[in-house]
Amino acid sequence: SAKPAAQSPMKLTALQLLLWQSALWLVQEASPPGPGSSLPQSFLLKCLEQMRKVQADGTALQERLCATYKLCHPEELVLLGHALGIPQPPLSSCSSQALQLTGCLRQLHGGLFLYQGLLQALAGVSPELAPALDTLQLDISDFAVNIWQQMEELGVAPAVPPTQGTMPTFTSAFQRRAGGVLVASDLQSFLELAYRALRSFAKP
Repeated sequence: SAKPAAQSPMKLTALQLLLWQSALWLVQEASPPGPGSSLPQSFLLKCLEQMRKVQADGTALQERLCATYKLCHPEELVLLGHALGIPQPPLSSCSSQALQLTGCLRQLHGGLFLYQGLLQALAGVSPELAPALDTLQLDISDFAVNIWQQMEELGVAPAVPPTQGTMPTFTSAFQRRAGGVLVASDLQSFLELAYRALRSFAKP
């Protein structure tokens, strides 16, 4: 659905995360995780904290791109995203229809790994945005490491870590800035899906 303005969804995201945090606490207090298909509370709370950081970083990047370059509407750039070949990570194992713990953790880790590659491809977007990009990359990396460690503890980590696929090539400053808007917007959607999936694993 098209968004009437870029600012309103950005302001909403912080509120959504606060609501989600309360929801996660409620879920955990109401039903302690059961064996088999649940995740430790300490891991879920750490994930939530890392999600909040990544979401705040992504929102800050979007706001800078909007304020500095007037790129405020991700939906207006979708066709350019297709032309540039900006990939989106699969989250089929995290969907409510086919929720599966091992597959979902692997897809979440792979998705975070993909976003690290996309942010690296955006390097050089502009000196003003470099600190925001660096912070976002660092927080995504921490989140990915946390998920990998949990997979190792559960004995479900793949034998071979994921490798970076083909990344889009941004040939102009405009493409990198527009790519930054699209990647940050896609990342927010990814985090929302990831949150819903992880919250499901808090239940027995």
